[in-house]
Amino acid sequence: MPPGKLYNTAKEKLLAGQQVFSFTQSTMDPAGYCEKAKHYDYTWFEMQHSTLEFRDIEAMIAACPHAGAIPMIRLPDAQEWRIQHATDIGCLGVIVPTVDDVDRAREAAKWARFPPVARRSTGSGQAAGIWGNNYSKTFNDNMLVVVMIETPTGVANAYDIASVPGIDVVIIGNADLSVFSGFAQTDDRYWELIKKVHDDVIRAGKIFGQASAAYTTGPHSYDARFFQNGKSNDGYAPQGRGGAPINPNAPPPGEDR
Repeated sequence: MPPGKLYNTAKEKLLAGQQVFSFTQSTMDPAGYCEKAKHYDYTWFEMQHSTLEFRDIEAMIAACPHAGAIPMIRLPDAQEWRIQHATDIGCLGVIVPTVDDVDRAREAAKWARFPPVARRSTGSGQAAGIWGNNYSKTFNDNMLVVVMIETPTGVANAYDIASVPGIDVVIIGNADLSVFSGFAQTDDRYWELIKKVHDDVIRAGKIFGQASAAYTTGPHSYDARFFQNGKSNDGYAPQGRGGAPINPNAPPPGEDR
């Protein structure tokens, strides 16, 4: 697909060297989802740490299929049926957590695109109706496969993980890397781990990111381009309970360790 023809606008921004930001959708709320989706690069549908079902996400995407934010799901794992469901309902990206080795990275890439580059099978979900009649021929170029490195084992294997064909983006799970390593995010040893992953990802020719949008800028950004949450495209700020503004760089509840 020629440059500039991607309908995955988040991927288009990444390939142009720009940062992308999301909001996290963890509950079944079509009206709330459709409002927030107008303002961000992509939606981080949360299935690892929520009770959302595929039918919930399917319904929210259907409620406003071209609202703006590109739909992506953080899955609990890299199983075929989960990636198949995610793509069939119209998602243009998957985020796979806790990738420690090449095998898990290969599994994520294996089911995420159509042949001949991978082994996604043809389904009958709503995706083709959303993204066009030429969907099966254009989808591969528009898909984003994001893997998360969250442990010292993943850090050690970062170059091999990033080098797997079909992996597009490698991001740090900042909170869990701190937990699994035992290093606080203020510890220089923690940032040595981050720098190693960054250097390995860039050496492999892939895109580096960090889950925490607190590192959008500054010495610890390491030119990261893909974030969970962060700033909107137009200054929009979602409101919390009682109408108080939400810190856009704050991690979701439970991931602020």
